Amino acid sequence: MIPMWMSELSQRSGLPVATIKFYLREGMLPPGTATGATRAHYDETHLRRLRLIRALVVVAALRLEDVRTILAAVDDESLTLHEVVGAAHTRLSATDASSPASSEARARVDALVRRKRWRLATDSPHREALAKGLDALSSLDQPVSDDLLDEYAAAMGPIARREVGSVVGEAPATATERAVVGTVLLEPVLLTIRRMAHEHVSAGRLGRKS
Repeated sequence: MIPMWMSELSQRSGLPVATIKFYLREGMLPPGTATGATRAHYDETHLRRLRLIRALVVVAALRLEDVRTILAAVDDESLTLHEVVGAAHTRLSATDASSPASSEARARVDALVRRKRWRLATDSPHREALAKGLDALSSLDQPVSDDLLDEYAAAMGPIARREVGSVVGEAPATATERAVVGTVLLEPVLLTIRRMAHEHVSAGRLGRKS
């Protein structure tokens, strides 16, 4: 690997030198190869780690303690790629524990998981996040039927298979970065396509008849 100085690492990563030094002090970025009392060389591994940290801190807006947990998972060679990426997704779906979902909504989510035969951990935060969403809709007298939940789940299946397939064989850090960026930045794209489809269908069924 071609070595680089701190200034080049800053330029290529898009992060200020002061921020990089902070990550070094916090142990989130491995130290470079010392070339003197106050100087060190860095390489592509440092650049990739900074890209991941930036995705976690800037894009996903995660707390530093969560970032440290994810980085520890990335560096743990005993974990599967599923577990490493899951460490990031778990924190992206974390909800406020002081306002838990209702038992009814949780039961509906559990039933959905059983119907779809999905392999979700019993403590997966996605379960609680979905249950809270169902509670919020019910509180506004706009409950979501189980049939509609099944349709949504069926539509997401092929998308999930394609997205997960795209990171098979990737290095843990790269796969985690793509999972985080994809979750945070791609989900608005999915929602916008849904709204576009709504506009199209609405124009045909609710608009003026020619």
